[in-house]
Amino acid sequence: MDDAIEAAVERVIRAMRENLGEQITMDDMARAAMFSKFHFSRIFLRVTGISPGRFLSALRLQEAKRLLLTTSMPVADISHVVGYNSIGTFSSRFRFSVGVSPSEYRQYDGLVPPLTTPVPDAVERPGVVSGHVWSTPGHQPGRVVIGLFPGRIAQGAPVGHVTREGIGPFEIGDVPTGSWHVLAHAVETGHDDEAGPMCVAAFGPVEIAPNGAAGRGFDMWLRSPRIFDPPALLAQLDERVLAAAATRTWVPGRVDESTLSGA
Repeated sequence: MDDAIEAAVERVIRAMRENLGEQITMDDMARAAMFSKFHFSRIFLRVTGISPGRFLSALRLQEAKRLLLTTSMPVADISHVVGYNSIGTFSSRFRFSVGVSPSEYRQYDGLVPPLTTPVPDAVERPGVVSGHVWSTPGHQPGRVVIGLFPGRIAQGAPVGHVTREGIGPFEIGDVPTGSWHVLAHAVETGHDDEAGPMCVAAFGPVEIAPNGAAGRGFDMWLRSPRIFDPPALLAQLDERVLAAAATRTWVPGRVDESTLSGA
């Protein structure tokens, strides 16, 4: 990809991070990128996989998660610091994206139970998604979580997921009709009980047709996150949760260890 385009998008993302509490408009972003508003939207989507507005929203919620764990600020103050005028809007978006409310996330110290098998529903699920997850040189991923999401951001409950120990083949069955992004997350091994560096991979979107046509046989390469990667908002994909799942170490009274088998 053109270096000038990536540099422009990186400039905007850094400006977002430095001004999360401000009302940042599309015009502001386009000026920072030094492109027209229309052209900026296209190149941002091309580089990151999502719109500038969705990326900014993800950064705000990611910062809210950090503040909830590292400060004693009231939830209302945190919502304001990360750019929300309404605590109700902030709380509902946080719960949808992270999977728990801001207060619960703080109460659990971010260590929420791992993903479990979805409860059966009436949605027809004709598809199968399968592939192989690899790691780029220098990475030693532990437990890998591979999930299917409607967008390029890992937020909300995935429509399907699977976990495996380290790299190798995977298959996700009972996938509903639609267009799904395959997102993989892991942490490095060899860091005792602490969370190692995150590894990420993305593929897609994969189209599942009503006749059950499947996405099969593709490769995903785990690598270090780049500035262009949207943050993983789902709490179960936080570094400490992935590390705990890999080492079977949980905070007593907060997470039922028996749920690990359903992760």
